[in-house]
Amino acid sequence: MHITDTYVGSEVLARETMFTLKNLCSDTIWPGTLAENNGAVLGGGGFSLAAGASNQFPAPAGWSGRFWARTGCKFDGSGNGKCNTGDCGNKLNCTGSGGVPPVTLAEFTIGSRDNHFMDFYDVSLVDGYNVGIGIRPSNGNGDCKYAGCVADLNANCPPELEVTSAGSGVACKSACTAFNTPEYCCTGDHATPATCPPTQYSRLFKQACPDAYSYAYDDETSTFTCSVADYLITFCPSGTQLLQMENLENHILSSIISNYRLLLQKLRSGVKHIFRDAINAPML
Repeated sequence: MHITDTYVGSEVLARETMFTLKNLCSDTIWPGTLAENNGAVLGGGGFSLAAGASNQFPAPAGWSGRFWARTGCKFDGSGNGKCNTGDCGNKLNCTGSGGVPPVTLAEFTIGSRDNHFMDFYDVSLVDGYNVGIGIRPSNGNGDCKYAGCVADLNANCPPELEVTSAGSGVACKSACTAFNTPEYCCTGDHATPATCPPTQYSRLFKQACPDAYSYAYDDETSTFTCSVADYLITFCPSGTQLLQMENLENHILSSIISNYRLLLQKLRSGVKHIFRDAINAPML
């Protein structure tokens, strides 16, 4: 809950969802944003985000769209330029243009009053991979699970999918982008879940990032829901950072339990003293 939420009693009538984008990559990235159905443009459509920096902006109820990272960008003072990965029409502001594959996507459909403000979100590798992305909901109700791709797929990308710049791997194509055939793109005679099963390449993506979409029909284990939530989108989340966060959460929980037990022991001891004093007190 935040100050933009509107309530009648305990019912939420209107709200904005707050997105926070944080860059944990070692270099500057240029996040891009794209709304569907002529929705609100968030973050101006794209911006620069230095290593360690974050940016925050709200989205209206019912908003649907995606976020991604662009890397290796150079823009002039007018916002014209080019990126090594995730480029969106050679401009800083990606209004109306999505990122050129291969690119990792954070996708959202924000809820409205009609569905009790239930959001749907996922991290997708359907268009390939350029940097890791994590989505962490906060202040929400329901499952609200962490979604993301923490592994560095660029380091383990098959040669036939690899994209390089200056001799280094900077992205990993999806099989659809690399080969453009129906069996990899789930088109034509392969346009249903029954006729487009996982491939060796989507299995490779899924093994590395179990919570991310690995190909078009990977819905069952890759779409997450949360109601009345805000979201932290982290670029280049690391397993170490996630483990540190989980350890911190476990430490806090253990401290709460330990303090509760100590308080309970003191209460029990106090009750025993009260009864003992009452028994030993002289009769009036």
